[in-house]
Amino acid sequence: MEEQKNIKEKTDWNIRPYLAIGLTAFLVIIGSLAFFFLVDRYHGFTKILGTITGILQPITIGLVIAYLMTPVVNFEERHLLPLAQQKMKDPLKAKKMVRAASVIGALIFFLLIIGVLLLMVIPELYKSINGMIGTMPKQVNSFMDWLNEYVSSDSEISSYLEVGLTKATEFFENWAKTDFLPQTKNIVAGVTTGVINAVRVVFNVLVGIIISIYVLMSKEEFIGQSKKLMYALLPGKSANAVIHTVHKSNEIFGGFISGKILDSMIIGVLCFICLYFMKMPYALLVSVIVGVTNVIPFFGPYLGAVPSTILIMLASPIQGVYFIIFILILQQFDGNILGPAILGESTGLSSFWVVFAILVGGGIFGILGMIIGVPAFAVIIYVIRRMVNYILEKKQLPLDSKEYVPVEKLDVESHALINYQEDENPKKESGKKRKSGVLGKLSNVQKQKKKK
Repeated sequence: MEEQKNIKEKTDWNIRPYLAIGLTAFLVIIGSLAFFFLVDRYHGFTKILGTITGILQPITIGLVIAYLMTPVVNFEERHLLPLAQQKMKDPLKAKKMVRAASVIGALIFFLLIIGVLLLMVIPELYKSINGMIGTMPKQVNSFMDWLNEYVSSDSEISSYLEVGLTKATEFFENWAKTDFLPQTKNIVAGVTTGVINAVRVVFNVLVGIIISIYVLMSKEEFIGQSKKLMYALLPGKSANAVIHTVHKSNEIFGGFISGKILDSMIIGVLCFICLYFMKMPYALLVSVIVGVTNVIPFFGPYLGAVPSTILIMLASPIQGVYFIIFILILQQFDGNILGPAILGESTGLSSFWVVFAILVGGGIFGILGMIIGVPAFAVIIYVIRRMVNYILEKKQLPLDSKEYVPVEKLDVESHALINYQEDENPKKESGKKRKSGVLGKLSNVQKQKKKK
């Protein structure tokens, strides 16, 4: 009876952890499904979320601007603070003065960059549109002359073309009467809404700039308050882990974004120099498009190359072909030489995970997701890697993934990873397998037991 009772207690003890794991997994799945249906089905929740996002948009823009301006502010402070401390007796006043000067300088720097880009793009865009408007009639006339000469030589093609033009004209007239004219009110309303939204975005950007100045002026205070809150709400180890993860996230995001901006600027300048010497049309506009879209990893260069190629081909088809060849060479240089030299191992992701992060981020958040998807996914992978390494260390297992490649199983008693490999000498031991432990000496232990 006692033995049966002990067996029953052991069985209950062994089942209990599995029941806890199963119950936890069940609750997580139910919670995930409930959250999905709440977002997908209950439109009121989506509306509330959209309203909150709209209200917080100026703050979000301000935080993003402050984050982008922080490296410039820190650079200016490192060079200005020693000079100010030498000339001023009060170090606190010197620090405040240098901080204000650094914030203003960084803001002027960013506004100058945006202004220069707009001054480069808008006149060039105007020239491009004006040039296309001027050359388009000539190109259309030359195409029609060629078509008339070709058609006049074949009466059957001429009849088919005449029937096609008649049907196309009738279709266009019906579309204008039934679809276009009744929708003019909606079109005007849509244009009006677009103008209002554009004004709202400009207003939010201006408010965001003001918020970014406040954030940069008191960034140490915000950092101290955040850490105090972490240590107040979480246990010591958990708070340390959260703060370490935030520091690592800042390192990954900062290194990736600053490196990608520098890389895109260099690519844009190189593109302009090469297109200028190749006497390509719209060299400045195309270079700006290529440089800006290069901020998007992997797919960005090709996204910028498509409209640029169309633009050049409208002026000269053969130069469009040359541009395609040039952009392929330029992106190979960027992907294999310049990009790795600037970015290095800032994300720690392989090419597969980079493409995965871009596709997932772009599918969920659009263009913004394609830009921040790679560093965000790098942070997620970093957190998962730390958790996995922590568990493996507790189990006294190796951390290097390469050591798990030849592994067939884990010996539960000795915690040794065991490999099963074909013997190198098939004549002596055909069909048999030899064991080799990655961590330990399981085969030697078994030999000693046999000898005893």
